[in-house]
Amino acid sequence: MTNDVKTLVKILIGAAWLDGKIQPEERQYLYQVAKEKGVADDQEIQPLLHELRSVKPNECYQWVQEYLGDHPTSDACQNLIEAISGLVYSDGAIADEEAKLLTRLQLVTAEGNASDSLHAKLLSVIRKLYQRGASQIG
Repeated sequence: MTNDVKTLVKILIGAAWLDGKIQPEERQYLYQVAKEKGVADDQEIQPLLHELRSVKPNECYQWVQEYLGDHPTSDACQNLIEAISGLVYSDGAIADEEAKLLTRLQLVTAEGNASDSLHAKLLSVIRKLYQRGASQIG
């Protein structure tokens, strides 16, 4: 198991928390993905998966940054969008913050493949999402 797999599952759990709570359909989807990826029993994943603690938006965005790295490719962004989309659409209702995260990741992917500009744009998106989330919390 790679750290990428664990980070991806953490991102999905964090994305499920963006609207403030995990919906039953999202919970089922997360359990299924964690099991398929072989991380359901991982010590770091278990407390998150079983909702023993909530995930703050800034944690989710930090994991996105870790997952994509300093020079994300369009493929990496697209794979992340697909993974998050599966979760977001699992409950049939898309929360505003979930939709914004997906839309912004799609815009970053569509705007070009130059890794430096892609990285800068993605960081800008993450910063804006973090600032929005932080302003709504406090």
